[in-house]
Amino acid sequence: MTAKRTGLVIVNTGNGKGKTTAALGTAMRACGHGQKVLMVQFVKGPWTSGEQLLAPKLAPNFEFVKTGKGFFKIMGDRLPEEEHKEAARLGFEFAREKVLSGAYDLVILDEINNDIADGLLPVEPLLELIDARPPTMHLILTGRNAHPDVLKRAHLVTEMVEVKHPYQEGILAQKGIDF
Repeated sequence: MTAKRTGLVIVNTGNGKGKTTAALGTAMRACGHGQKVLMVQFVKGPWTSGEQLLAPKLAPNFEFVKTGKGFFKIMGDRLPEEEHKEAARLGFEFAREKVLSGAYDLVILDEINNDIADGLLPVEPLLELIDARPPTMHLILTGRNAHPDVLKRAHLVTEMVEVKHPYQEGILAQKGIDF
């Protein structure tokens, strides 16, 4: 017997590592079932990530779009705030159009919580999108400091807690693990 499909809103938040990684694990699972997945990445560094390299190999089931201008106010960011805001706005408009198209089973808005917490995007349009998404579409929202109103709308919230991180020992991000 198959359960009735209900689109879930899933939030991966917290200061620990693994928010994007968990979303990607869910994406791989969905692709394995022949579902169509879109990942829109709002804030990441300029380097090419493993998920970016994997996307063409999983097409047409997995699409990856990077919309941000890189990290905001960390890791040597020198871009004006307005450039980050404009990239976030355009990225959200793109994501909104794709969500409302109904063409996907799962959409991941990677690091959207950061954009909202950092003031690059207002929370209201995201709340409206959560409410307007197709009823069978799963939506994963990642990033630190998820807004309380987003948490209220979610069906599942996981908070990643940093217990220990290699960065504390001076070990920088590792290819295949962190990106």
